[in-house]
Amino acid sequence: MHIVLFEPQIPPNTGNIAQTCGATHTTLHLVEPLGFSIDDRDLKRAGLDYWHLVDVRVHKDLHDVMAEAEAAGAACYFLTKFGKTRYTDVTYHANDYLVFGKETTGLPQWVHETYSKFSLRIPMGPDMRSLNLSNTAALVLYEALRQLDFPGLA
Repeated sequence: MHIVLFEPQIPPNTGNIAQTCGATHTTLHLVEPLGFSIDDRDLKRAGLDYWHLVDVRVHKDLHDVMAEAEAAGAACYFLTKFGKTRYTDVTYHANDYLVFGKETTGLPQWVHETYSKFSLRIPMGPDMRSLNLSNTAALVLYEALRQLDFPGLA
């Protein structure tokens, strides 16, 4: 599996997601610009024990990630509160890319317009704007891994 963070801004969120990626053998893609350095003390502190186990790839833009996914024959799913499909209503495959927007503004409008049929949502109360990014990434990743019978995990 692959987790993609579009222009992440908060080091502890990315560190927590890196820790989840390390524990699950999931590749972490970071799309620039980043709101921090990946050498940041806070980022490493959040995922210190796992950082060396994570395959981290930095991309100049989201198009680079999508081209990589397409070349691998993988699907990209975009997590957004505007998604029509629940994240549990998708059949995931081992090489899929789960794309998450930045903490303050989410994914860019062109993603919503172009990839709406690949947009997924997490059900939540009507008064909620969103969930924490690292919680959301873990929730969706573990659903995908559950469907795949947790490959390579004890």
